[in-house]
Amino acid sequence: MASQKIYILAIESSCDDTAAAVLCNDTILSNVVANQSIHKAYGGVVPELASRAHQQNIVPVVDQALKKAAIDKSQLHAIAFTRGPGLMGSLLVGTSFAKSFAFGLGIPLIDVNHMQAHILAHFIDEKDYKKPPFPFLAMTISGGHTQIIKVDSYFDMEVIGETIDDAVGEAFDKSGKLLGLGYPAGPEIDKRAKLGNPKAFAFTKPKVDGLNFSFSGLKTAILYFVQKQVKANPNFVEEHLNDICASIQYTIVGILMDKLKSASKQTGIKHIAIGGGVSANSGIREALMSGEQKFGWTSYIPKFEYTTDNAAMIGIVGYLKYLEGDYAEQRVMASARLKI
Repeated sequence: MASQKIYILAIESSCDDTAAAVLCNDTILSNVVANQSIHKAYGGVVPELASRAHQQNIVPVVDQALKKAAIDKSQLHAIAFTRGPGLMGSLLVGTSFAKSFAFGLGIPLIDVNHMQAHILAHFIDEKDYKKPPFPFLAMTISGGHTQIIKVDSYFDMEVIGETIDDAVGEAFDKSGKLLGLGYPAGPEIDKRAKLGNPKAFAFTKPKVDGLNFSFSGLKTAILYFVQKQVKANPNFVEEHLNDICASIQYTIVGILMDKLKSASKQTGIKHIAIGGGVSANSGIREALMSGEQKFGWTSYIPKFEYTTDNAAMIGIVGYLKYLEGDYAEQRVMASARLKI
């Protein structure tokens, strides 16, 4: 079956980006994303506004994806969509559209786990990109998730560590909010961290059992630190912003790498892949690359456009499930807390 041309339309609507992609087998023909800038004014994603924007964006985004791929909807073999996890209202828009479109075309419907998609994005066919061999360790890091997953095959995955409270992206954004940075703050902290001293200020790393993570304590420690310093010097944040950002990033990257080192040691796996929006962070990428020298790792870092929420990653899972004949029924429902 893999030798014939299989066209998959993929739809992603788990949070605040409406995305559609068309794949021919494991190759991307188009990957269109409509961002929602409205949330910046609120310092975070407003679920009700997100779902309304998805309703406005989904038809033009799908239309654009088909046009860019230069194929007609009649050529599609299946429609893949994000079933979860994510914001329920946002997921419902993508799920409803995918079900209706697949039904109207009389083609299979394929439900996709958003977190599996971040991991399987590594199997999109890209020139000069080396795909990880099984088994490998995947660290998914985003605004909503922080997990370490042992991946034995495309659909045999085991979560061996995860956050017990805030996700790493949340830690970046909330720390940035304390410093008066806009939303999302992660990219701004990353940019400023390059200009600062990562050891200017020390923040205690939380002690968490096993391979799990915790970021709420660090966030509180940063809050108290800022409050104390501003009390003594009202201009403290302004005067030391780059150093504070560098110190926060250094601490967060250290927490992630400590757990990854432990996971690699425990499992004996040295192939390490990352995914999710926070994997675009330069500090994390550098730490992963240095792990190749220090620990003999082979690291796998996806292209930037496959790290943030996108439909191409949904499409590659759709294609792999299509090959197995693993289709969803029309009564399939969105699931905000879907597990791997």
